[in-house]
Amino acid sequence: MKSQIPDETKTCDVYCNGKFIGTHEKPKELIEELKKLRSQNIISPEVCIAYDKKGKVHIVSDAGRLLRPLIKIKNGQPMLTEEHLEKIKKGEMTWAEIVSRGLIEYMDAAEEENTLVALNETELTNQHTHMEINPFVIFGICANVVPFLNHNMATRVTLGANMSKQGIGMYCSNYGIRADTQRHLLTYAQKPIVKTKGLDMVNYDKRPSGQNFVVAVIAHGGYNMQDALVINKASLERGLGRSVFFRSYKAEERKYPGGQVDLIEVPDKEVRGYRSEECYRYLGDDGIIEPESIVGEDDILIGKTSPPRFLEVIEEFGMSVKHRRESSVNVRTGEGGIIEKVLLSESLDGDKLVKVKMRDPRIPTVGDKFASRHGQKGVIGFIVPQEDAPFTESGIVPDLMLNPHAIPSRMTVGQLLETIGGKVGAMSGRMIDGTAFSGEPEADMRKELEAHGFKSNGKEVIYDGITGERLEAEIFIGVVYYQKLKHMVVDKIRARSRGPVQILTRQPTAGKAREGGLRLGEMEKDCLVGHGAALLLKERLLDESDKTTVPICTQCGLVAVYDKFRDYSYCTICGENVDITFVEMSYAFKLLLDEMKSLCIYPKLLLGEKGGL
Repeated sequence: MKSQIPDETKTCDVYCNGKFIGTHEKPKELIEELKKLRSQNIISPEVCIAYDKKGKVHIVSDAGRLLRPLIKIKNGQPMLTEEHLEKIKKGEMTWAEIVSRGLIEYMDAAEEENTLVALNETELTNQHTHMEINPFVIFGICANVVPFLNHNMATRVTLGANMSKQGIGMYCSNYGIRADTQRHLLTYAQKPIVKTKGLDMVNYDKRPSGQNFVVAVIAHGGYNMQDALVINKASLERGLGRSVFFRSYKAEERKYPGGQVDLIEVPDKEVRGYRSEECYRYLGDDGIIEPESIVGEDDILIGKTSPPRFLEVIEEFGMSVKHRRESSVNVRTGEGGIIEKVLLSESLDGDKLVKVKMRDPRIPTVGDKFASRHGQKGVIGFIVPQEDAPFTESGIVPDLMLNPHAIPSRMTVGQLLETIGGKVGAMSGRMIDGTAFSGEPEADMRKELEAHGFKSNGKEVIYDGITGERLEAEIFIGVVYYQKLKHMVVDKIRARSRGPVQILTRQPTAGKAREGGLRLGEMEKDCLVGHGAALLLKERLLDESDKTTVPICTQCGLVAVYDKFRDYSYCTICGENVDITFVEMSYAFKLLLDEMKSLCIYPKLLLGEKGGL
């Protein structure tokens, strides 16, 4: 962007960190002088001097601004020369020295408005004020995970960058001795064949989070409709996309006022809240589960008893067993696995602390989510046996089949380039550079592909795995780095017939952890209305939710009282000698009536026969 600093002299306001500090008659000279002092290191290089559209000079030095380095340009030439670069290579010059000499300037968003930045040296003109150190530095760490990102639509790059955070990989090397609350680990993580300079800078190869899949862009029997993926069963059996889920549980022997303590033990049958014997079957004599036990949901991992919440009369010899309550740690609903490790320690207060680490091997199944680095995400729609999958002339069966319709509208040309690059890298046995703006040229990769005996466009003759016939169209096939994301169907699936309800509304609880129901919302209700499924609608919204029978006084129209023990009803206002009718309604509606009464509003119910008053 061209500089907005005016040539003519006119008085302007000067602000420091948003606070008005005075006016100046020559703003251009003021800005030049301040920048000169900054380049001489008299003012900190992190201070921003900007001129806005309203004609105000802003000097900003507050914390939390995003700064990025740019090479300073003077008379169309970079101030950072080859001599400086040689000195840096030899170790004679440091980054701090370059910045202090003013060869490189830190820019924030406000000051960048007054600059004209060149992408590289070939673009330089006398109007340019700064130049990028390298074009890929424009993007952050996550965006630089995406290869050939300058060929993709911006929204897809954003999605790809966001999903790289969710990819399962080797998150650390000491995972065996850590007790993270929950963590996923990819069993056979691979380095990407197509990589970027940004990945090398963050040592991504040491902690990768994906695998190189052989991907064919082909529809397969409708099972990869929309964004769904078809995966080769034999590939999964060889370990493709296999991961392990770890979860840690902990319990502590807390001390309470009055000398009461928690105890980690196998709970006695007389303890209040004792569960069935089967729940405690894996516990050792110390009340802690044995390693390598295979557990399922609701199995007890750490047996624990606690004193009563409200202290009762303490007997002569202290609190008896029957007064204690059960507070064991059990496996979460819908989870299970193998006990990996049991750790005994002490908390900060010196209390006994037990941590149990559980592992759950996860083999990809229908519904598990995968994504390439270009924002092409999808769930497995079908796991095809290898003998039924399509294959190439050389006998290669793809690991994954991607729907062709996922490419044109998303405009992820970067993925097509990665497919060719991955194929070249696999055949040549080398890594391919896919850095934004400076990666390997497409023409070079195509030539190399031809040299290996393939077509330059990446397409191959494919045979149908079921009939053995050659397909009419040639299919685009190559190697793409895919990530398994942490969204797995095992963690999401839930069902409920009966279960807990909320105390206030008597409707089913929400959330998987609380054995909650699935909400039938407004739009789902509209679907049932559109189908004319009135009884199904009533069943979902009333019978299976918060149906209740309420006594209503026919005289005053208010909720009456039903005495269960004496089996008779009366109205608190009209007395006993009135007709009381029992009405089916939603408990949430009854709650609304009660809340209206609390606001001194008289919600009178007019009763009549079904079919109208």
